[in-house]
Amino acid sequence: MDAHALIERATLIDGGVLAKPHLLGGGIAGANEPQWVSSACGARVKDEAGRPFLDFLLGFGSVILGHADPRVTEEVVQDIREGVSPTLRKVKELELADLLTQVVPNAEMTIPLKSGSDATSAAVRISRAYTRRSLVVRWGYQGWHDWCAPRGAGIPDAYRELTITVPFNDVDALGEVFARHGDRIAALVVMPADGHVLDREYLHECRRLTDRYGSLFVLDEVRTGFRLALGGAQEYFGVSADLVALSKAMANGHPVSALAGREEVMRTLADVSLSGVFFRSSDGMAAALATIRVLRDTDALETVWARGRQLLDGLAAAAARTGAPVRPVGLPPMPYHEFDLTGEALMRAEQKFYETVWEQGLLLSRGHHWFTCEAMTSEDVRWAIDVITTGYEAVAAYG
Repeated sequence: MDAHALIERATLIDGGVLAKPHLLGGGIAGANEPQWVSSACGARVKDEAGRPFLDFLLGFGSVILGHADPRVTEEVVQDIREGVSPTLRKVKELELADLLTQVVPNAEMTIPLKSGSDATSAAVRISRAYTRRSLVVRWGYQGWHDWCAPRGAGIPDAYRELTITVPFNDVDALGEVFARHGDRIAALVVMPADGHVLDREYLHECRRLTDRYGSLFVLDEVRTGFRLALGGAQEYFGVSADLVALSKAMANGHPVSALAGREEVMRTLADVSLSGVFFRSSDGMAAALATIRVLRDTDALETVWARGRQLLDGLAAAAARTGAPVRPVGLPPMPYHEFDLTGEALMRAEQKFYETVWEQGLLLSRGHHWFTCEAMTSEDVRWAIDVITTGYEAVAAYG
């Protein structure tokens, strides 16, 4: 059964596919779009037809070392053999808490969870309990829960009215929200970077405003944690948060997350409902312990940054050489590009570009920024730049 037949079949029985049928295409899916994977190793994946792809999505940022990295996999397999949900807690939970408090700035206490949405939503619940306020101010993508879901279907208006989404990087707009609602704001939840990066001064203003109005400053580091630096965005931008949501790169693709923060705030956990049997599953904890230790003890993050810088430089050179209306954006560990087009012209350019690179074996997404990992070599990135150049040439020729 080919990929499209699998999709047709899946939309009848698999609600996950029905909710998001094209992980890469964002509405521009075509015959070359990879849709099903059979295996992944290092910086590469193979689709169901056996086609190899150099992967710059890396589990949408959850893979920082490389797919199936043996330093992580061996620890996970051993943990699975010992039972991953053995009713009581394993000591690994304490070991992970201890490690997180060592490497994450301002992390005096942590709680293990399962997904990024768990971590951001736990931060909101704790913030509301700690401040005895209800309003949340946010920027970025924080997951699928009611307080932040991009789609409004199934969410009561009364609940959504408790969340204010602010414009990107707009200090004045943020200040106006706090001036108007400051005594009701429990937390400001901010994602420091995706394809675009918040200014350092904006993040410091977030800290100043929350201090002034008695709110909590929450950094959503689901994407940036353990990727921008071992200490995440707090270390990279030199800013301090009250709570930090962590997931993705902390376990090299394995399902686990954590919320970390100041002890005074985290002790509110004694008063809120926040428990689940799979929060204590130890396979993800084993993966996180192994991954964080590799990041701490090796130059893996330097490699991640170097590959990203190489790619962004290559994108800029390719755009200049081909005359394509495109420019690189983002930080090196989370690189991306944007076409300087709108409307139908943008859709046509993206269709031509992504069809071209998918056909040649490069896994990129139109709807999500990209990532680099330790397993990528400089030769991998040079090859990717060559393929991207071909894509830009196709766009330029298409007009």
